[in-house]
Amino acid sequence: MTDATTTQTLKTITRFNEAFNAHDVDGVMALMTEDVVFENTSPPPDGERFVGQEAVRAFWQEFFDSSPRAHFTAEDVFAAGDRATVRWRYSWGNGHVRGVDVFAVRDGKVSQKLSYVKG
Repeated sequence: MTDATTTQTLKTITRFNEAFNAHDVDGVMALMTEDVVFENTSPPPDGERFVGQEAVRAFWQEFFDSSPRAHFTAEDVFAAGDRATVRWRYSWGNGHVRGVDVFAVRDGKVSQKLSYVKG
């Protein structure tokens, strides 16, 4: 049996992934808190950290503009309370990588998205 918080977290992550694959920056940002923290997969080893709506929005806008064929396939999604993990495959046309996002959700919005990639 899934508790209400876990159910809400899974719904938020599903909506986030749908907006992401639609390259809908407004939709993505509507699902992120004002103080959102996003850590990108690059540059290695720790990735770049973005904090707040303005910084994260600018990153997503540039990302979608420079990667018009970007698509994430969720291979596995699980949540416990306000935390979720998504194992994904990111493809851009001629290649792909696999990785994991670790999310925190607060009040139905993503407050933290920490991204990790294989190799």
